[in-house]
Amino acid sequence: MPGANYNKDEKVLCFHHEILYDAKILDVRLKDPKDKKSAYEYQVHYKGWKNTWDDWVPEDRLRKLNDVNRELANNLRREAEASFRLKNAKPTGKKRAASDRDDVRDSEERGSVPGRATKRAREMDIEKEETYLMRPSVRIMMPDNLKSLLVDDWEQVTKNQYVVSLPSKYPVRKILRDWYEEELPKRKGSSADEDVLEEVVTGLQEYFDKCLDKILLYRYERAQYRGLRRKFEAATGLLADKGPADVYGAEHLIRLFSNMPELIAQTNMDVQATNRMREEISKLSMWLSKHSEKYFTTSYVLAESTY
Repeated sequence: MPGANYNKDEKVLCFHHEILYDAKILDVRLKDPKDKKSAYEYQVHYKGWKNTWDDWVPEDRLRKLNDVNRELANNLRREAEASFRLKNAKPTGKKRAASDRDDVRDSEERGSVPGRATKRAREMDIEKEETYLMRPSVRIMMPDNLKSLLVDDWEQVTKNQYVVSLPSKYPVRKILRDWYEEELPKRKGSSADEDVLEEVVTGLQEYFDKCLDKILLYRYERAQYRGLRRKFEAATGLLADKGPADVYGAEHLIRLFSNMPELIAQTNMDVQATNRMREEISKLSMWLSKHSEKYFTTSYVLAESTY
C-alpha cells in the first residue's frame, strides 16, 4: 500500500509483549479508512503459531528483518528466559532463613511482631505491592563483555581506590553522537524512527548529566567530580560551560545502563514507550559492546593523586 513502511507478504519481526517473534504481514490497512492521513495497521501471522493468534498491530510493534534486529530478538529472548528461570528458582534453606530473619527485623523496626501487624499496615503493604507491580517491567540487555567491564571498573574504584583518568578521549556525548550517525541511515524512510532515535540520544545525555553525581559515582570519585564541577562552572577554561557528558566516558555510561530499569520504572511512561526505550538502549548497548576496544581505553589513576 502506498505510504506504508511494510508490505503485504513481507517477513518481519513483531513484538508480542517484550519478545520479538518472526512474523509475516497478511494485510495492510489504514486505522481510519475515512482518513488517508491516519496511521497504518498490519495484520500479522506469527511463525509457528496458530492462525487464532493472527492480529492487527500498529507499525511501532514491527521491525525490519535484518541482522541487527535478529540479534536484538535473540538477546531479548535470552534475557527473558534467564529472568524467568531466576524468578521461578526455588529459594535455598539459607535464603529462606535469611528472608525470615529480614521479616522479623522489619517487624521489629515497625514496633510489632510477625503476624500482629495492624489492618492499616497490611493495607499499606498491599497498596505498595500493587503500585510496584503496576510499574512497567524493564530489562536492559547488557552483553557479557560490558558486564565484565562494569565489574572490573567497580573493583578498580572501590577496592583499589583508583579513578578513571579524565577527561575521556571519547566522552558520553561523542559516543552517543557516533551511535546516532551510524544508526540514522538504517532508519531513513521512517520519520517516526528517526525522531525516536533523536529523542533517545537527547534523553540519555540529560539522564547522564543529572544522574552522575547522584547515583553513578562511587565514593572515591566524588573529590574528582567536585574539582571538575568547579571547572564546569568557571567563566573561562577548556571545561567552562561543559557538563559530565563532555568529560566522562564509556565506563560511566554503562553504569547508567545498569540503572536505567529503575529510572524508567519511576517515570510515567506507558508500556509502549517503555518497550521502545528498552529496545533502543539495548541496541546501543549491543553497538557499544562491538566497539568496546575503541571506547573503553581510559586509564585509571590513584584517587589521591587526582584532585
